[in-house]
Amino acid sequence: MVFTDLNKWTLQYPLLDEIIKLQPVSWINPYRKKMRDITSLPVNKRDMRDAAFLWKRFAPYLAKAFPELGKTQGIIESPLKEIPAMKEMLDKDRHQPITGRLFLKCDNELPVAGSIKARGGIFEVLHYAEELALESGLLNIDDNYEVLDSETFRNFFSQYSIGVGSTGNLGLSIGIISAKLGFNVSVYMSADAKEWKKNLLRTRGAKVIEFAGDFGEAINAGRRTTIADPKGYFVDDENSKYLFLGYSVAAMRLKKQLEKMKIPVDDAHPLFVYSPCGVGGSPGGVAFGLRQVFGDNAHCFFVEPTHSPCVLIGLLTGKMRKVSVHDFGIDNRTEADGLAVGRPSAFATAINKLLISGIYTVEDDALFRMLYMLGQSEHIFVEPSATAGLAGPHVIDHTGYIQKYQINPSQITHIAWATGGALVPDEEMKRFYQK
Repeated sequence: MVFTDLNKWTLQYPLLDEIIKLQPVSWINPYRKKMRDITSLPVNKRDMRDAAFLWKRFAPYLAKAFPELGKTQGIIESPLKEIPAMKEMLDKDRHQPITGRLFLKCDNELPVAGSIKARGGIFEVLHYAEELALESGLLNIDDNYEVLDSETFRNFFSQYSIGVGSTGNLGLSIGIISAKLGFNVSVYMSADAKEWKKNLLRTRGAKVIEFAGDFGEAINAGRRTTIADPKGYFVDDENSKYLFLGYSVAAMRLKKQLEKMKIPVDDAHPLFVYSPCGVGGSPGGVAFGLRQVFGDNAHCFFVEPTHSPCVLIGLLTGKMRKVSVHDFGIDNRTEADGLAVGRPSAFATAINKLLISGIYTVEDDALFRMLYMLGQSEHIFVEPSATAGLAGPHVIDHTGYIQKYQINPSQITHIAWATGGALVPDEEMKRFYQK
């Protein structure tokens, strides 16, 4: 579908004119509901708790299979760091002080897969593996899951195939854990996926199938091929409940981190979280978790590249996943490869509509500038897409949102969610900084 009469659309949604012209914009979500007014969602707090228990069951296996998880006893988690030097640098850059404290949720440091996708991607594969192993009788839910790291289970899982379409980081998480368990795994990569990610997947035992086209075409090709296999399982970033739930557990763990740092979240001390957004699944899962844990005191904002604002367009127009950025002449080309998505998630977008506070867009040049600033000020090194949330406090301050909710700006805890970077090769990271 291509909307030929763009004038009609821009008259109905004036912000579309700026979006089509690739200008950075901010949008406050008029559909956000209070938790007491949300009567039904396809997932709930119990599902999130069940997901947390699955992570716990697999911890002994993960600790054994991945030596880097030994010190955390198999828990895949990232630190929460206050970044005062970066805050000061941003204030000078924007000629405006951020009120409140600024933190970085360092999913760029997540072990095993090096990005937020470790949460959702690894969780979904573990969920599928457990289901197969329990049904076969090889595993009992009360067993020590260390037994999964054995030739018996690798031979068992080798009968099955897993497929995923990816622009990069989701493919890494699915490929790494699937191959480790023994599955035959194929990652369908879009043309703009980074070469080092493809090479890393191959070295970990995954099959990489390069597809000439964008993320949506890679997903469609992967889905068709995988589903044709009677023992094939497709991890569908556009429709997955299990990816979503894997991400949601992050909120429960963040609560403990905040408590340990003696940082309250309540009516007088709201939490503002800024998450880079592709199809909307990973930031949506996090937002769902945050709203379940902190209720209306969690204010969740998504960030998209100006060239790939698919979730923004889907929510703004009400067309959800029926609309693509290409329908409005937007090219979906960005250096933030994990965010280079043309169409939003079918599963997550309907949930996001009710839960998130808004969306803003950023230019690639701004991502690189913040990447450089973060390295200089805090010696934290991430990939370009992971810096998108750092602009949030300044952007949202200009929207009137804080005034609308009668929030005291000095009491806000701001968290920019850094989504990836640990596995980026040194040469690639140097290229980012030179740029």
